[in-house]
Amino acid sequence: MDNEWVATEYPELTVDCLFYIFCYLDAKDLLNVALVNKMWNEAAESTSLWRPMCLERWTFCNLSKLNPEMQTWKNYYLCRHKLETQMKEGRPNVDYTCKTLRGHNGKIVGVVYVSENEHQFGKGVCNSVVCSASSDGILRAWDVQEGTTIWTSSPQEAPLTSISTVAQYGFLVSTNSQGQIKVWASQSGEELGAFSTSSSSCAVVSYIAKGQPFLSAGTGGGALYTLTVPNLNQLSRITVFDIYKVDLVLSSPDGQWVVAGTSESIDVCPKIYYTDSLINSSQDEPTICDVLPVHGCSSACWLPVEAARIAVVHAVNHTEPKNITVFDIKSKKSKYKMEIMAGKIADFKLPSFSSMNSGILLKGHGADTLLIGIGTELKLYSLSGTLLSTFQDHKDHITALHVDSFRVVTSSMDLSLRIYSWRKQNKQLLLEGRYHLLGGSHMQSRGFTSVVCDYISIVGSVLAKDGKDTLKAYSFTQ
Repeated sequence: MDNEWVATEYPELTVDCLFYIFCYLDAKDLLNVALVNKMWNEAAESTSLWRPMCLERWTFCNLSKLNPEMQTWKNYYLCRHKLETQMKEGRPNVDYTCKTLRGHNGKIVGVVYVSENEHQFGKGVCNSVVCSASSDGILRAWDVQEGTTIWTSSPQEAPLTSISTVAQYGFLVSTNSQGQIKVWASQSGEELGAFSTSSSSCAVVSYIAKGQPFLSAGTGGGALYTLTVPNLNQLSRITVFDIYKVDLVLSSPDGQWVVAGTSESIDVCPKIYYTDSLINSSQDEPTICDVLPVHGCSSACWLPVEAARIAVVHAVNHTEPKNITVFDIKSKKSKYKMEIMAGKIADFKLPSFSSMNSGILLKGHGADTLLIGIGTELKLYSLSGTLLSTFQDHKDHITALHVDSFRVVTSSMDLSLRIYSWRKQNKQLLLEGRYHLLGGSHMQSRGFTSVVCDYISIVGSVLAKDGKDTLKAYSFTQ
């Protein structure tokens, strides 16, 4: 659009008309139109223009947590739009900087963000903080932008096996190879609670129920513990499987359901539990539980914007192609009891892949979109089973997927990260490939094993040949 021509031909345009025109312009053009005349400048500065544009694009906008000079919808939109443009283009040394975070003496088994930059966005100084866990038995918190260590835990009794976060409360949860669970303060590294499951393995998930944080842990002995956070007091212990380990534990977005499953047998169905019955367990009232009617569950994920919609990858045997079945979980209460209802809403068969042995990575987006990482390929499916996109950008198998409302990032053993962004086409949400980030030289490293992101940075863990894994941190300029 030629702004000068519009101003000359239609000088009498009302502010309402200008709002309608401006909503089709990008950020650069919106800055230019303010220079046309007084009325155009007033319209281009109005909160009535910028607020709906922000809320339409970023539903989570929260200006109250920004510093005072950033607390305008215009400043928020322009600053965030600039950052997203940089994250889409990914020009090295222009849009982002890269730092290598060294310090671990073992394999990195997990990385999580402990900062909430989506709400702090736009501050003059806004640094991301991640925490990593390693088989060397140590937790390390890092300043991503500075590339420095913030705190380091004391060495643990056994190699660490995982790390997760209860972000709303500032807690970290770690597990080790002896089945010990610990809770830490993410800002200081202070140990807040410990609990031993006396198991060789432990899979944990945290959730919020009735305004309080809890944790459920599946063990190698087939048990499921439910604990308070951060003190890790035991609320219940139930047997999920008699002879199989629980290595899949997931909590629904609304915190009402916990799914526990095993990958050790294709004859076993995963089970779903009503969390309130796990938290308030008693001998008089048995745990409320049912099975998901699928066998051979290898992976699963919840659809993030639905309260309790779960997608499950499963197979009837080791040679047949795998299926994806999607359920909506609901409850049905009667006078004397409550029943769990798993209503199937979608079911489709995946094609045979040449690299099925590498396993399937599954992530959900929105209410009806699934992403699958299999071998070197990234695939995008609708719930009806329609294949929407296939990307074959990696030269080695994909090791992890990060999915958020803005982008998808894949990590691979080819020592690269691939970045994709969401776009709409005819009301259909699709992915568009953008660029890749390199993790260094194969002379010293084997490949990326995981990736995590926030709104100003991307961090991937790199498997080192000398056994001392590192982190690659990519920070986008603000």
